[in-house]
Amino acid sequence: MKIALGADHGGFHLKNRIREVLESLGHEVKDFGCNDTASVDYPDYAEKVARGVSEGTFDRGILICGTGIGMSISANKFPHVRAALCHNIFTARLSREHNDANILTMGERVIGSGLALEMAKVWVETEFEGGRHARRVGKICDFERE
Repeated sequence: MKIALGADHGGFHLKNRIREVLESLGHEVKDFGCNDTASVDYPDYAEKVARGVSEGTFDRGILICGTGIGMSISANKFPHVRAALCHNIFTARLSREHNDANILTMGERVIGSGLALEMAKVWVETEFEGGRHARRVGKICDFERE
């Protein structure tokens, strides 16, 4: 799977650890930065990842900032993006099974790294269930045409 990865300074450390996990699982990862803990603007990194997912260059994306909120808001401005802010394994799994989320957002200052790494792993390994959920996701997609 091709996965776009990005973070601001608040998610820099966690981003690097998630990249290592994803690569160890055999995924192709493109790291859009940031590259250190110097203060940067989260929308700049959300745009790179969300645009790549929106345009189909990447299958999925993961964005990390301090809380995950700003990344989620920014990413969801792009067509065909369903970015889900998750705080535990349950929400990460259901964001894929029920919502077909194609971007996972997390907050490095909100969840521990051990949990975040497990969430990322579960999220990339979980498939969309379809069925009744496909109808609901279809309704969300209809909003983009309005």
